[in-house]
Amino acid sequence: MLPWLLLLICALPCDPAGIPVSDVSLKTQPSGGWVMEGNKLVLICSVASATGNITYLWYRGALGFNLETKTLPSLTAEFEISDMKQSDADQYYCAANNGDGPIPSELVNIHVKVPVSRPVLTFGDSGTQAVLGDLVELHCKALRGSPPIFYQFYHESIVLGNSSAPSGGGASFNFSLTAEHSGNFSCEASNGQGAQRSEVVALNLTGLSLAPTENGISHLSSGLTKWLLGCLGPITVTLIFCYWLKKKIGRQSEDVLRSPPQTVLQESTYRNSPGPRQPEPLYENVNVVSGDQVYSLVYHTQQELEPATAQQVKTHWASEVSSGIYSKPRVNTAYVDYEDSM
Repeated sequence: MLPWLLLLICALPCDPAGIPVSDVSLKTQPSGGWVMEGNKLVLICSVASATGNITYLWYRGALGFNLETKTLPSLTAEFEISDMKQSDADQYYCAANNGDGPIPSELVNIHVKVPVSRPVLTFGDSGTQAVLGDLVELHCKALRGSPPIFYQFYHESIVLGNSSAPSGGGASFNFSLTAEHSGNFSCEASNGQGAQRSEVVALNLTGLSLAPTENGISHLSSGLTKWLLGCLGPITVTLIFCYWLKKKIGRQSEDVLRSPPQTVLQESTYRNSPGPRQPEPLYENVNVVSGDQVYSLVYHTQQELEPATAQQVKTHWASEVSSGIYSKPRVNTAYVDYEDSM
């Protein structure tokens, strides 16, 4: 019996104290390392084998900021973050120790997915005032939301188009403005965690249009209409003035044609005869010779005639002048005495 006791006493110090931890791993719930903002994240640390009580430790970041420590006689242990925030996205790992030193797990990336906020719709540089035919830019942006973000643009309830922002932020959509685009616009943002719709924004059209014809004539903008009116106004005033001036010149020409020709006084060859501008008497006393005899000069005025009859008038005038001096008895008539006028 003594040998058996010696063997037992010798064997006790030779038995191992326990099985050390091995194959430490970290798993997440939800799985895949994605968690929605506001939801809880469960970090599950486990070992493949170990004996006795095991101390579990959870760390955040590659530098190892300790979050929690638990000691359990179990091969698994859990640590829960109840309300995840976007700032909680980071790398996590755990470690296990049953007396031989902590054994760490591999790093696990945790992503916090942020639902999109209500987007804001704006109208590029033009604002909410635009003219028909303009190229309008719709810009939609959600201030918060994990990428990628998908945007859709609406005119009333009709989808105009869509765009995406792979890295987050906003997106734009361009279109040419027509008369059918009058009304309200909105946009929608989504990143797979629910969609959010923007407020409705009204676009005011400042262009006047003409209804399209069967030949497809496009609408005429108000800018073109104002330009035409601005050009036609001065042109119309100019045409009216030219028409009035033409009428006035025409009336003056008609008055000249209708007025009788001016009489031309034939210059007398007699020394004592009056000039052409002297008031025209029918008779003029030339000289009183003697007694009751008075010699008078008769003037005769004529109008300008055509060249064809000029020779005839000249002959007739010569005959009249040659017989123009005659004598007659003095009578009580009104005449201008030649010597008195001298």
